[in-house]
Amino acid sequence: MREVFQQELTEVRERLVTIAELVAVSIENATIAFNTSDVNLAEQVIAEDDRIDELALSLDELAINILARQQPVARDLRIVVSALRISASLERMGDMSSHIAQLARYRFPEKVVPKGLRGTFAEMGRLDVSMAKKLVELLRTEDLQIAEVIRNEDDNVDDLHLKVFDKVLGETWKGGAVDTVDATLASRYHERFADHAVSIAKKVQSLATGDWVVASA
Repeated sequence: MREVFQQELTEVRERLVTIAELVAVSIENATIAFNTSDVNLAEQVIAEDDRIDELALSLDELAINILARQQPVARDLRIVVSALRISASLERMGDMSSHIAQLARYRFPEKVVPKGLRGTFAEMGRLDVSMAKKLVELLRTEDLQIAEVIRNEDDNVDDLHLKVFDKVLGETWKGGAVDTVDATLASRYHERFADHAVSIAKKVQSLATGDWVVASA
Protein backbone atom coordinates (compact mmCIF):
# COMPACT_ATOMS: atom_id res chain seq x y z
CA MET A 1 0.00 0.00 0.00
CA ARG A 2 2.83 2.39 0.81
CA GLU A 3 4.40 1.79 -2.59
CA VAL A 4 1.09 2.52 -4.32
CA PHE A 5 0.73 5.69 -2.26
CA GLN A 6 4.18 6.93 -3.28
CA GLN A 7 3.37 6.19 -6.91
CA GLU A 8 0.22 8.30 -6.57
CA LEU A 9 2.19 11.19 -5.07
CA THR A 10 4.63 10.97 -7.96
CA GLU A 11 1.72 11.07 -10.38
CA VAL A 12 0.38 14.19 -8.66
CA ARG A 13 3.72 15.96 -9.13
CA GLU A 14 3.99 14.85 -12.75
CA ARG A 15 0.49 16.07 -13.54
CA LEU A 16 1.27 19.47 -12.06
CA VAL A 17 4.31 19.74 -14.33
CA THR A 18 2.20 18.75 -17.36
CA ILE A 19 -0.40 21.42 -16.61
CA ALA A 20 2.32 24.01 -16.02
CA GLU A 21 3.87 23.14 -19.40
CA LEU A 22 0.52 23.71 -21.11
CA VAL A 23 0.12 27.02 -19.30
CA ALA A 24 3.57 28.12 -20.47
CA VAL A 25 2.64 27.33 -24.08
CA SER A 26 -0.69 29.09 -23.60
CA ILE A 27 0.77 32.38 -22.36
CA GLU A 28 3.49 32.33 -25.01
CA ASN A 29 0.94 31.89 -27.79
CA ALA A 30 -1.46 34.41 -26.22
CA THR A 31 1.33 36.99 -26.05
CA ILE A 32 2.24 36.44 -29.69
CA ALA A 33 -1.42 36.66 -30.72
CA PHE A 34 -1.89 39.83 -28.68
CA ASN A 35 1.20 41.59 -30.04
CA THR A 36 0.77 40.54 -33.68
CA SER A 37 -3.03 40.33 -34.03
CA ASP A 38 -2.78 36.66 -34.98
CA VAL A 39 -6.43 35.69 -34.73
CA ASN A 40 -5.82 32.02 -35.57
CA LEU A 41 -3.33 31.67 -32.74
CA ALA A 42 -5.73 33.51 -30.43
CA GLU A 43 -8.47 31.02 -31.28
CA GLN A 44 -6.07 28.16 -30.56
CA VAL A 45 -5.26 29.54 -27.10
CA ILE A 46 -8.93 29.96 -26.28
CA ALA A 47 -9.80 26.44 -27.43
CA GLU A 48 -6.91 24.80 -25.57
CA ASP A 49 -7.89 26.42 -22.27
CA ASP A 50 -10.50 23.66 -21.97
CA ARG A 51 -7.67 21.12 -21.91
CA ILE A 52 -6.00 22.92 -19.02
CA ASP A 53 -9.31 23.03 -17.15
CA GLU A 54 -9.89 19.31 -17.71
CA LEU A 55 -6.43 18.34 -16.50
CA ALA A 56 -6.74 20.57 -13.43
CA LEU A 57 -10.09 19.00 -12.57
CA SER A 58 -8.69 15.50 -13.07
CA LEU A 59 -5.76 16.31 -10.80
CA ASP A 60 -8.10 17.67 -8.13
CA GLU A 61 -10.11 14.46 -8.26
CA LEU A 62 -6.95 12.39 -7.85
CA ALA A 63 -5.78 14.49 -4.91
CA ILE A 64 -9.15 14.30 -3.16
CA ASN A 65 -9.25 10.56 -3.72
CA ILE A 66 -5.79 10.23 -2.14
CA LEU A 67 -6.91 12.25 0.87
CA ALA A 68 -9.97 10.06 1.31
CA ARG A 69 -8.23 6.70 0.89
CA GLN A 70 -4.74 7.23 2.25
CA GLN A 71 -5.31 9.87 4.95
CA PRO A 72 -1.75 11.20 4.55
CA VAL A 73 0.04 13.08 7.33
CA ALA A 74 3.03 15.44 7.68
CA ARG A 75 4.88 16.17 4.40
CA ASP A 76 2.71 13.79 2.38
CA LEU A 77 -0.38 15.69 3.47
CA ARG A 78 1.27 18.99 2.55
CA ILE A 79 2.09 17.63 -0.90
CA VAL A 80 -1.51 16.72 -1.62
CA VAL A 81 -2.99 19.91 -0.19
CA SER A 82 -0.40 22.01 -2.03
CA ALA A 83 -1.24 20.20 -5.26
CA LEU A 84 -4.89 21.20 -4.92
CA ARG A 85 -3.96 24.83 -4.38
CA ILE A 86 -1.34 24.90 -7.12
CA SER A 87 -3.76 23.28 -9.54
CA ALA A 88 -6.26 26.07 -8.89
CA SER A 89 -3.63 28.73 -9.58
CA LEU A 90 -2.50 27.03 -12.79
CA GLU A 91 -6.10 26.86 -13.97
CA ARG A 92 -6.47 30.59 -13.34
CA MET A 93 -3.23 31.28 -15.22
CA GLY A 94 -4.71 29.43 -18.19
CA ASP A 95 -7.77 31.64 -17.90
CA MET A 96 -5.61 34.77 -17.96
CA SER A 97 -3.90 33.55 -21.14
CA SER A 98 -7.31 32.93 -22.68
CA HIS A 99 -8.51 36.42 -21.72
CA ILE A 100 -5.46 37.99 -23.37
CA ALA A 101 -6.12 35.94 -26.51
CA GLN A 102 -9.78 36.97 -26.48
CA LEU A 103 -8.77 40.64 -26.60
CA ALA A 104 -6.67 39.89 -29.68
CA ARG A 105 -9.61 38.12 -31.29
CA TYR A 106 -12.11 40.88 -30.49
CA ARG A 107 -9.94 43.63 -31.97
CA PHE A 108 -8.76 41.74 -35.06
CA PRO A 109 -7.53 42.92 -37.54
CA GLU A 110 -6.50 45.91 -35.42
CA LYS A 111 -3.97 45.63 -32.62
CA VAL A 112 -5.35 45.74 -29.11
CA VAL A 113 -3.45 48.73 -27.76
CA PRO A 114 -2.15 51.97 -29.30
CA LYS A 115 1.42 52.16 -30.55
CA GLY A 116 2.69 54.02 -27.48
CA LEU A 117 1.94 51.06 -25.21
CA ARG A 118 3.00 48.18 -27.42
CA GLY A 119 6.53 48.05 -26.12
CA THR A 120 5.27 47.95 -22.54
CA PHE A 121 2.92 45.07 -23.28
CA ALA A 122 5.59 43.20 -25.23
CA GLU A 123 7.81 43.36 -22.14
CA MET A 124 4.97 42.30 -19.82
CA GLY A 125 4.30 39.35 -22.08
CA ARG A 126 7.97 38.42 -22.19
CA LEU A 127 8.15 38.43 -18.40
CA ASP A 128 4.99 36.34 -18.05
CA VAL A 129 6.33 33.77 -20.48
CA SER A 130 9.65 33.69 -18.64
CA MET A 131 7.89 33.19 -15.30
CA ALA A 132 5.70 30.42 -16.70
CA LYS A 133 8.69 28.52 -18.06
CA LYS A 134 10.56 28.91 -14.80
CA LEU A 135 7.49 27.64 -12.97
CA VAL A 136 7.65 24.39 -14.93
CA GLU A 137 11.24 23.90 -13.81
CA LEU A 138 10.40 24.88 -10.24
CA LEU A 139 7.63 22.28 -10.02
CA ARG A 140 9.94 19.69 -11.52
CA THR A 141 12.94 20.36 -9.28
CA GLU A 142 11.80 22.36 -6.22
CA ASP A 143 14.87 24.57 -6.78
CA LEU A 144 14.12 27.49 -4.48
CA GLN A 145 16.47 29.81 -6.34
CA ILE A 146 14.02 29.64 -9.24
CA ALA A 147 11.24 30.70 -6.88
CA GLU A 148 13.20 33.83 -5.97
CA VAL A 149 13.74 34.70 -9.63
CA ILE A 150 10.01 34.38 -10.26
CA ARG A 151 9.24 36.74 -7.41
CA ASN A 152 11.75 39.28 -8.74
CA GLU A 153 10.25 39.12 -12.23
CA ASP A 154 6.82 39.71 -10.72
CA ASP A 155 8.11 43.00 -9.30
CA ASN A 156 9.00 44.05 -12.84
CA VAL A 157 5.53 43.11 -14.10
CA ASP A 158 3.99 45.17 -11.29
CA ASP A 159 6.08 48.17 -12.30
CA LEU A 160 4.96 47.86 -15.92
CA HIS A 161 1.34 47.47 -14.79
CA LEU A 162 1.59 50.79 -12.95
CA LYS A 163 3.13 52.42 -16.02
CA VAL A 164 0.14 51.37 -18.09
CA PHE A 165 -2.23 53.01 -15.61
CA ASP A 166 -0.09 56.15 -15.48
CA LYS A 167 -0.21 56.27 -19.27
CA VAL A 168 -3.95 55.84 -19.75
CA LEU A 169 -4.75 58.27 -16.93
CA GLY A 170 -2.24 60.88 -18.08
CA GLU A 171 -3.12 64.13 -19.81
CA THR A 172 -1.23 63.12 -22.97
CA TRP A 173 -3.28 59.94 -23.49
CA LYS A 174 -4.94 60.11 -26.92
CA GLY A 175 -6.72 56.75 -26.86
CA GLY A 176 -10.47 56.45 -26.93
CA ALA A 177 -12.69 54.71 -24.40
CA VAL A 178 -12.20 51.31 -26.04
CA ASP A 179 -8.42 51.74 -26.03
CA THR A 180 -8.49 52.66 -22.36
CA VAL A 181 -10.60 49.66 -21.41
CA ASP A 182 -8.54 47.24 -23.51
CA ALA A 183 -5.24 48.49 -22.12
CA THR A 184 -6.52 48.35 -18.56
CA LEU A 185 -7.89 44.83 -18.94
CA ALA A 186 -4.83 43.50 -20.75
CA SER A 187 -2.51 44.94 -18.14
CA ARG A 188 -4.59 43.44 -15.36
CA TYR A 189 -4.56 40.00 -17.01
CA HIS A 190 -0.76 40.08 -17.34
CA GLU A 191 -0.39 41.24 -13.75
CA ARG A 192 -2.73 38.57 -12.38
CA PHE A 193 -0.95 35.87 -14.38
CA ALA A 194 2.30 36.87 -12.70
CA ASP A 195 0.64 37.01 -9.28
CA HIS A 196 -0.52 33.42 -9.62
CA ALA A 197 2.99 32.35 -10.62
CA VAL A 198 4.33 33.96 -7.43
CA SER A 199 1.60 32.30 -5.39
CA ILE A 200 2.69 28.90 -6.71
CA ALA A 201 6.34 29.73 -6.05
CA LYS A 202 5.49 30.53 -2.44
CA LYS A 203 3.62 27.27 -2.06
CA VAL A 204 6.59 25.32 -3.41
CA GLN A 205 8.87 27.16 -1.00
CA SER A 206 6.58 26.27 1.87
CA LEU A 207 6.47 22.64 0.81
CA ALA A 208 10.24 22.42 0.51
CA THR A 209 11.02 24.15 3.82
CA GLY A 210 8.04 23.06 5.90
CA ASP A 211 7.52 26.71 6.81
CA TRP A 212 3.96 27.47 5.71
CA VAL A 213 3.60 31.06 4.52
CA VAL A 214 0.61 33.01 3.29
CA ALA A 215 0.50 32.69 -0.50
CA SER A 216 -2.46 34.62 -1.83
CA ALA A 217 -3.52 35.08 -5.44
